[in-house]
Amino acid sequence: MDITNDSNLLLILLPLLVLQLILLVVALIDLLKRQETNGPKWVWLLVILFINILGPIVYFLWGRTKR
Repeated sequence: MDITNDSNLLLILLPLLVLQLILLVVALIDLLKRQETNGPKWVWLLVILFINILGPIVYFLWGRTKR
């Protein structure tokens, strides 16, 4: 393996990993602060944690109730 290819791959994937981490943290904080959600909170917790980048996005689109 060539080390330059590995570092190029890391440079490509790093922004996606940072985005995923930010979405995960913000969605979890929002879920914990809300009194009500569209559906059980434990289901949204599983969606956020186990469906990588799309889980938090789905939660923000359909899981939150209007305040």
